[in-house]
Amino acid sequence: MAQLAPIATLVGTGASLYGTVRQGQAQAAQARAQQQQEAASLAARQQQIAAQQEADARARQDRLERTVASTRARLAAAGVSPDQGSAAAITTGLEQDAAETAQGSQEAAAARMAAGRSSLLREDGSLTTWLRAGSSFGGALRSLLD
Repeated sequence: MAQLAPIATLVGTGASLYGTVRQGQAQAAQARAQQQQEAASLAARQQQIAAQQEADARARQDRLERTVASTRARLAAAGVSPDQGSAAAITTGLEQDAAETAQGSQEAAAARMAAGRSSLLREDGSLTTWLRAGSSFGGALRSLLD
């Protein structure tokens, strides 16, 4: 009977190791599926942000063109050449303001996209599973040596 105890311990350890490895594989598969789902969600959010940014840029460009055209028409109607002197400074200033606004919008969009990124240090449990398996194997060896 005393000879069966080490064999039973070894069989039990093998079953424990197998169960631990299968659990680790299941956790890894679940983590991969979750990562794929998160990646798809992140891609969709990034497409949304990019589309919104493009729409905002088009709207700003249209507003700028209308404002500059209106300003040039008013200056021309007043008898001032819109391409010289203070008239040129006004139109240049409008264009610079629009460029600064566009830059601020691009920075805000980049910050929103960066905030949506998931961590590279995501836990999937695989290391923990192998440590548990090693611990139970070590326990079995210790039991056999005693």
